[in-house]
Amino acid sequence: MRCSVLLAIVGLLAFGCGSKEAGKDDGGKLRVVSTVGMIADAVKEVGGEEVESIGLMGPGIDPHLYRATAGDVEKLESADVIFYGGLELEGRMTDIFVKMAGRGTPTHAVSERVPGAELREPPEFHGKFDPHIWFDVLLWKHAVESIRDGLAKARPASTAKIGERADAYLKKLDDLHRYVQEQVARVPKEQRILITAHDAFGYFGKRYGFEVIGIQGTSTATEAGAGDLRRIADLITQKRVKAIFVESSVPPATIEALQKAVQSRGWNVAIGGELFSDAMGQAGTPEGTYIGMVRHNVDTIVGALL
Repeated sequence: MRCSVLLAIVGLLAFGCGSKEAGKDDGGKLRVVSTVGMIADAVKEVGGEEVESIGLMGPGIDPHLYRATAGDVEKLESADVIFYGGLELEGRMTDIFVKMAGRGTPTHAVSERVPGAELREPPEFHGKFDPHIWFDVLLWKHAVESIRDGLAKARPASTAKIGERADAYLKKLDDLHRYVQEQVARVPKEQRILITAHDAFGYFGKRYGFEVIGIQGTSTATEAGAGDLRRIADLITQKRVKAIFVESSVPPATIEALQKAVQSRGWNVAIGGELFSDAMGQAGTPEGTYIGMVRHNVDTIVGALL
C-alpha cells in the first residue's frame, strides 16, 4: 500500500506545471519547502525576509515513516526551492525529490556537503549512512552552508545579504557547540551512556563522547526484539545507568518496557525526560528552534545522568 501511494503521488507530479526557472529575482519572497523542522528553521535564519519557509513535517513527526500527502504535493509543486535531509532520512520520499529536480525545481539534499569521512555507517545499515547529522553541531554547519548556497543561487541579487545572515547563524552554532561541550564535561566519562528509543544520537555520541545505545537501531522502521531488550537491560543493570530517555517522535512503549525489564533485575533506572530527535518542539517555544532543541536535549541528558 505504501509503495502504491508513493507511485500515485509521483504520478501527480508528472502532470504538474512545466520546468521552473532556477532563479527568482522578481522581488517576491522565495517559496522554500523543507522536510524536517531543523532544515526549515535554518532556512528562516539564513533566508530572512527573502523567503517564505514552509516545513512539511511538524512536531512529533517521524520522517523515517512519513508518507507524503496530497497537500505536500501541492506545496512541493509551488516551491521555488526544496531542501531535504538526504541519506534516506525521508525514506521513499526521495523518489519525489528526484522527480521535482527533474522538472527543474532546485532541489537540495543538505547532507551532501558533509565530508564522507565524517558520516557514520552503522553495521545494521549495510553500507548506508546515518542521516541524523544535526546532532553534531559542527556537521550541521555544513547543512547550513548548503542552504546558504542554494538560496543564493535562487536569488543571486541577494547573495550578500544571505551570506551575512548565514555567517551570523554559523557563529551562533559555534557558540552552541561550545555550550554542549561545557555541559557534557560536567558528566563523568564513565556515566556518559545515552540510551534512547532509536539510535538517532550516534553523531552526538561521536562528537561529544557518549556511548549511545538505541533500542530500535538507527531507523524507527526497524523493531526491537525481546533479545534486544534483555541485552540492554543487562547492560543498564551492570553499569548502573541512572536514566534512559523517551523521544518526542517515537512512541514511549519500548522505553517503558525497558525500564520494567531493568527493574526486574533489581536496578531502578529513571526515565530521564523527553528528547527531541527527528523533530523539533512546538513553534513558538525554545525547543521549536534548532538551537533551542539542542540546548534542551543536552540539558535534559546532563541533568538526568549526573
